[in-house]
Amino acid sequence: MTATQTAAGPGPGDSPVGTSPIGAGLISVELSGTPRSADERAALMADPGFGRVHTDHMVAVRWTADAGWHDAKLTAYRPLELDPSAMVLHYGQAIFEGLKAYRQPDGGVAVFRAEENAKRFNRSAHRLAMPELPVELFTAAVDALVATDREWVPSAEGQSLYLRPFMIATEAQVGMRPAQEYLFLLIAFPVTPFFPGEVKPVTVWLSDEYVRAAVGGTGEAKCAGNYAGSLLAQRQAAEKGCDQVVWLDAVERRWVEEMGGMNLFFVLDGGKRLLTPALTGTLLPGVVRDSLLALAPELGFTVEEGRLSKEEWRKGCEDGSISEVFACGTAAVLAPVGRARSASGDWTVGDGSAGEVTMRLRGALLDLQYGRAADPFGWMRRIV
Repeated sequence: MTATQTAAGPGPGDSPVGTSPIGAGLISVELSGTPRSADERAALMADPGFGRVHTDHMVAVRWTADAGWHDAKLTAYRPLELDPSAMVLHYGQAIFEGLKAYRQPDGGVAVFRAEENAKRFNRSAHRLAMPELPVELFTAAVDALVATDREWVPSAEGQSLYLRPFMIATEAQVGMRPAQEYLFLLIAFPVTPFFPGEVKPVTVWLSDEYVRAAVGGTGEAKCAGNYAGSLLAQRQAAEKGCDQVVWLDAVERRWVEEMGGMNLFFVLDGGKRLLTPALTGTLLPGVVRDSLLALAPELGFTVEEGRLSKEEWRKGCEDGSISEVFACGTAAVLAPVGRARSASGDWTVGDGSAGEVTMRLRGALLDLQYGRAADPFGWMRRIV
């Protein structure tokens, strides 16, 4: 599919039923008969929060063992009907992704690294014995939904349209095996900035009681069960007065891995070098993480993948060799870490504020995403 094809999406005057030129005929279109009016949409978008207000449409694609992927449709956003024996409800075959569409300076819309999310989606599917979705079908779904609901892409500073692709096992049988039927869905919702106003550093709790994943497990897959299993530790972090939990390795409970569902970076050597935990199969390979590995050297930083212990983190903050720490992910972009707490003691990162390196990287990535700076990597997928 070409940029011209993706820009020719269905508009308000198009036929409500037909084949969309978006996705080169891969997605059929049945537009909602009751879309929200411009005034209703504006009222909902004034304070959308995160995941509360959804756009008018969604994309659904079915898979069966006999037919493969089929029946790809853009339809009105509506509830699902699942059999009580649907295997996702019993054995947890459920994966998802998260990516964003950004309003550009000329009023158009572009999506950040959709192909990378499609590839990671398929790695998750493979790990959970689910069918892989062709990348071109994933991106066609993104193109179709964003083009159709383009009026839902906010233009306010820091806001964006969050896209949530996910897949569940729908076969109606309580049987302990991979399902023979699946449903892929794509929904979207406008979101406010993770940090409205000033970027505020977070306080983190290093959990040595709970672990997120072990080698050979599902840590590198973006599956629903990983996040359900993290909620108790996140509650514990809140009870300790912290914003987020930091995960340690499952064996020694010593090596730093992730913060919540985000990747971590440590700023070393007076702000010249970045270190992020290496991918070992227990960490989610973040798209923003991967982007920073490419972007940071362009800004003059040395970047390494390695490992860092909780003792080294504390000592580095105390002797000044670690000047900043930040987490990165689709929702927050970059989130500075100002303070760490653990069972063995607390410490402050730098002076506890958002550091210069963190904010420079954050600004550079946002400028690229919102079209305020050049995109030398070809990461932005122009939709309209």
